[in-house]
Amino acid sequence: MLAFAEAMPDGLDSRVGERGYGISGGQAQRLALARVFVSSAPLVLLDEPTSALDAATRQQVVAGLAALREAGRTLVIASHDPVLTALADRVVHLAGARRDVA
Repeated sequence: MLAFAEAMPDGLDSRVGERGYGISGGQAQRLALARVFVSSAPLVLLDEPTSALDAATRQQVVAGLAALREAGRTLVIASHDPVLTALADRVVHLAGARRDVA
């Protein structure tokens, strides 16, 4: 992932359009994840972080997230992926949940 990001015109600082316009969904996801892995933020929020990735990249991401967790970072992950939920200390199921927007 980092190699992909570094190959972008401005590396990790490359601008992409809204919702990753100009690159594929998988490329946008890899760029965002590369930023997560080089960041020192204590809290990481991710929404379906492996949804647009190939199997090999998915395995790298899962291993990387496990390493972040072991390093003491707090991960909040919204996912349907059982491999990702297996990393969790706590899982909240929202099946049948209703969302009201005021």
